[in-house]
Amino acid sequence: MPPNNHQNHAPRPETPSSTANGNHHHRGAAGHSLAAPPLQQHHTYYPHRSSSSSSSASFKGCCCCLFLLFSFLALLVLAVVLVIVLAVKPKKPQFDLQQVGVQYMGISTSNPSSFDGTATAVATTPTTASLSLTIHMIFTAVNPNKVGIKYGESRFTVMYRGIPLGKASVPGFYQEAHSARTVDATIAVDRANLMQADAADLIRDASLYDRVELRVLGDVGAKIRVMDFDSPGVQVSVDCAIVISPRKQSLTYKQCGFDGLSV
Repeated sequence: MPPNNHQNHAPRPETPSSTANGNHHHRGAAGHSLAAPPLQQHHTYYPHRSSSSSSSASFKGCCCCLFLLFSFLALLVLAVVLVIVLAVKPKKPQFDLQQVGVQYMGISTSNPSSFDGTATAVATTPTTASLSLTIHMIFTAVNPNKVGIKYGESRFTVMYRGIPLGKASVPGFYQEAHSARTVDATIAVDRANLMQADAADLIRDASLYDRVELRVLGDVGAKIRVMDFDSPGVQVSVDCAIVISPRKQSLTYKQCGFDGLSV
């Protein structure tokens, strides 16, 4: 008896392709309602550091390092200077008036007569008087230090009874260690007017006593130079009292003070 083909044939297993086609067919038949929902991707956001904050911190660190470096260098230089100053033991320079040469001296009064060094005493009391004077002064600068001294511009004033008559200036110069040098200055006074009381004293002293007392004041600025470095400025004061003879046209007396001390 021939076998029954319908009974002996076992059902074929479904292949993945057929299953996929079937599923595709069912999805197509069912429409969009059977489609699987799309997967949602979750992104995690991390805080982003600003580059400006890091650069600011780096800048502050560099500034701090530079400040510490410059502070250390400044302290080092200061320590070296202090050691050199202590080793050198700087002293004030000496500036003294050595000679005064009277080139001319003349006295004129408001009266018709005048006193020029050869005339006799004026009989009447003058209301005003004028003094003309030209003197040449020679100073001696002494540097007792182991290092050089740099002088600034020096100024000198001639006064009569507290009244300024004329001024002179000396340019600055450099002086070697353990040395002495001369400094010249000329003061020219052209008809300096004096009031009645001072004029009367001037005429009396010149005519009766043959003397005119003047005062020379000066300020000398100096700096001690160590290894091309200048120390803070020191002030040297000159205070000299001089007496001039109008008849002889010469200096008769001189006494100077150096920083308030008589020398």
